[in-house]
Amino acid sequence: MAGGRRRSAAFTPLHRPSYPRAARVPPQFRLIGAKGSGIVVPAIVMTFSDRRTQAGPKAKPKIRRVIAALERREPDRVPIGEFFWTAFLNRCKAELAVGEGFNPYRYWDLDMVVLVPNLDPHIQPVQLLEDSPQRKVVKTGFGATIESRPGCPMPAFLGFDTKTFAQMEALVFDAPADPRRYFAPIADQINAVGDALNLDVPPFVERVNAYAGDFCVFGSVCEPHEMVWRIIGAENALVKMAEAPARFARFIERLGDFLAGVAQAQIAAAGGKLSGLYIWGDVAYRRGMLFSPRFWREVYKPQVKRLCDVAHAAGLKTVYHGCGNASAIYPDLIEIGVDAYNPLEAKAGLDVVELKRQYGARWAFNGNLDVRVLATNDRAPVRREVLRKLNAAKGGGFILQSDHSIPDNVSPATYAYVVQLAREHGSYPLRLEEFDEDVGR
Repeated sequence: MAGGRRRSAAFTPLHRPSYPRAARVPPQFRLIGAKGSGIVVPAIVMTFSDRRTQAGPKAKPKIRRVIAALERREPDRVPIGEFFWTAFLNRCKAELAVGEGFNPYRYWDLDMVVLVPNLDPHIQPVQLLEDSPQRKVVKTGFGATIESRPGCPMPAFLGFDTKTFAQMEALVFDAPADPRRYFAPIADQINAVGDALNLDVPPFVERVNAYAGDFCVFGSVCEPHEMVWRIIGAENALVKMAEAPARFARFIERLGDFLAGVAQAQIAAAGGKLSGLYIWGDVAYRRGMLFSPRFWREVYKPQVKRLCDVAHAAGLKTVYHGCGNASAIYPDLIEIGVDAYNPLEAKAGLDVVELKRQYGARWAFNGNLDVRVLATNDRAPVRREVLRKLNAAKGGGFILQSDHSIPDNVSPATYAYVVQLAREHGSYPLRLEEFDEDVGR
């Protein structure tokens, strides 16, 4: 999730009701007074059977399909998820004549959608500081100043209000269960500032309701490293953990408190319409971890476990999204209850078929279609890529998806071909033809 990007599902045009600052909180919410704070959340724990009962007729088979895959059982066919770069969506609008309201999830009838609530430490609308054809500069509730330029796929972080340990320790977070995070249309950093600037963000619960009738819907939350670099900067985070590890660890624990609260509150706010949580957490690059796996185990692992525990206590599944090659901590993620891993970047040397052989009896996978192969727009290598990677679906345990997001050098026709192949060859029993491989069971 590097760069704060989350795409398409958060940008779908929806009717936006006007919410007051305090938001309209559903009547089933009650005060539970966690740590004396009077946090507003309901006690909602639902089984997957309950969730399917209240889901729409189109959503029910998709929920069954995704959950079966995550539980390493064979569903009717391999489920399909995806993220899309904005430039790809713009290409679709131009080439498919679908209009400004184009929604790739509905157009290709995909199985799952991932949505993000407002995770800003301070709940305030993104402030537009500079607006010109050459660049836009904004200030966010993370205290980050960010620049966006046309043609640049990622924004540039120009500065951070929080830099020192003293400032980190003085930072006060708005309550994780503040209803505005879930019921108010406030442009927040992760939803609004990515590969495109989108300041018209519908409330999280409105987005959940818009998709829940037709898709398996996942909410999401960052783990602490994905938060800390947004607060103090990526380089500064690495310096601080080396400079004073124990002091840094105390801040990570504070972030863990906040994020566990956000996980619990969004599950409650969604009213039983979520099937799982994505956990955003980039802790690796192409060749390995950004910092010592031992430090991750000592400081970050307990906080990721807390997020998994919150999700599982509510009957939800977890998918960890981590760019780069974090294979050094895969056994740890399995141990603490992560149900599946995404995006499994092929460019980082990851191969889901090999991972299936190594972890298939214990873990599920979501991703790994090499977008470099898809971008050839040549059907022969694309067919090989899709059918070979479908070997990871043997016995269940695989959601077909790219190894990050679909870029604009992949043609809409090529992506449609990927979906066609998945549906033709990914129905059980799988038909992988000359690309069938033994993955063990």
